[in-house]
Amino acid sequence: MIVSKEKEDTSEKDTLSDIQEGLEVGDEAPDFQLQTLNGETAKLSDYRGQRVMLNFWATWCPPCRAEMPDMEKFYHNKDVEILAVNLAETEASVEDVHDFVEEFGLSFSILLDEGNQAATTYQIRPIPTSYMIDSKGIISYKAYGPLNYEMMETEFEKMQ
Repeated sequence: MIVSKEKEDTSEKDTLSDIQEGLEVGDEAPDFQLQTLNGETAKLSDYRGQRVMLNFWATWCPPCRAEMPDMEKFYHNKDVEILAVNLAETEASVEDVHDFVEEFGLSFSILLDEGNQAATTYQIRPIPTSYMIDSKGIISYKAYGPLNYEMMETEFEKMQ
């Protein structure tokens, strides 16, 4: 019985090590490190073991503005971490981001991509762009354009 259990663990490790880093569903999400709006450092890999919604956005983007209330509701109703990566290079000032967060009453993590590091890694073109990343760091869903609450919830329920 123990031997069989060890084999299961080994095969699971082999399967996970075969997964490549990339941007497609089934790939391991590329890691990055950014400053939060509060000045702390956050890395995507810090959230391993949790389900994550990774969202790229800007304050001036109407579809981004439209999905924020649903993201806030999603954050409060589900056991999910939301990392909202602001494309800070496109903002007039960081103060605009602070004002936006206050206006929408956002309580999830806001990360500032001041050098376009994460946006470049994730090849962000349209915004918003969102990734659902499972507890093992694997991309389970990606979306170009805004998501509503029902879409977020549906994709969340499919993740481990």
